[in-house]
Amino acid sequence: MKLSIIVIGDEILIGQVTDTNSGFISRTLGPYGWETARVVTVADKADDIRSAIELCMADSELVITTGGLGPTKDDITKGVMCGIFGGPMIFNDEVAANIREVFDIRGLRMNPLTEAQAFVPASCRVIQNRLGTAPIMWFERKSDGHVLVAMPGVPFETEGMLTRSVISEIASHFSPELFIGHKSLMITGITESALAQQLENFESALDKRLHLAYLPTPGLIRLRLDASGTKGDGTDKILDEAFEQLCKETEQYIIFKGDANAAEIAIDAIRRKGLHLASAESCTGGNIAHLITSTAGCSDIYLGSVVSYSNEVKTNVLGVKADVIREHGAVSSEVVAAMAEGVAKLTGAECAVATSGIAGPGGGSDEKPVGTVWTAVVTPGGTETFVKRYPGNRQRVIERASTEALLALAKALR
Repeated sequence: MKLSIIVIGDEILIGQVTDTNSGFISRTLGPYGWETARVVTVADKADDIRSAIELCMADSELVITTGGLGPTKDDITKGVMCGIFGGPMIFNDEVAANIREVFDIRGLRMNPLTEAQAFVPASCRVIQNRLGTAPIMWFERKSDGHVLVAMPGVPFETEGMLTRSVISEIASHFSPELFIGHKSLMITGITESALAQQLENFESALDKRLHLAYLPTPGLIRLRLDASGTKGDGTDKILDEAFEQLCKETEQYIIFKGDANAAEIAIDAIRRKGLHLASAESCTGGNIAHLITSTAGCSDIYLGSVVSYSNEVKTNVLGVKADVIREHGAVSSEVVAAMAEGVAKLTGAECAVATSGIAGPGGGSDEKPVGTVWTAVVTPGGTETFVKRYPGNRQRVIERASTEALLALAKALR
């Protein structure tokens, strides 16, 4: 089944805003059997929007648009939809009620422009947007059954409503008898190419209804086993058996069974042991704390963090001895070990991670070049430290060091 995505907005074309919606839509619908045929970005111009819709609906059973549904004059998408699918614009009482509810929750006062968003084409079926004021509109072309779903441009709303309700509407409309399944493994400690080589025979022997995808991120590889069949034809059992075999093939590299990021993996490992975590960060500047606290439910295991960017904070707050810093330097095994042990003592946590390094672009030396980061991990089993040099710009060094610290903690607990 073919999917086309149309991203609407001048702000996207001129680079003011980066499109993230199309990637999220493709990733979300891909496991359900949808192949993204194209992604088209167009300006807020009626002719451009109309041409893009006609092009995409010609060969794609499903077209999803994002943007152009706001209350301002440049948001003209609904008028274009009326021209394509027919019917007048009508006031929808349910949409109006939803808008009022959203405004009440946010403590805002409605104005005429916002209320005008309750006008929708008579030819559409409305899916209420519980996360915003722009209604989601479902259009179906009678001649071939092709469907267009118009969604808001705000990523929070598009992502939330796609997973909350739109994806189930799409699945029930197009493939009520289709079985789509997928299982994931999080792999670390091996390169993507080496992993592919190791799994060559496994992939060759896969049932034709199965597909193995490699989805690498810094420090991690997500192996996703997808299955597509018909309900009741045994595809689910074939998927389970293949996944069990995949686990055996990759056993030494598995850090988590399921789909998770580094923070979720670390939190799960700590929670399973009934322990608590604290962090002490220098070069990562609180990013580890950010990753942990961005994960819902972390409060049962996470106690707190100290961003010890200066040596004075390392000594005065974390208890790192000044002569240790003088002798070994702030970027050293001895200092990160003392930082991790210090924050564990300070907070009462049984586990801790600490980082100290040179994120760049300046500050490096021949002995300690830019990208050098020392990491310490404290668990009930003791303190471990390691050093790595991460390539890339400042932000990439920070992100990679944060990820590696959390994965090292999960490995130590495993």
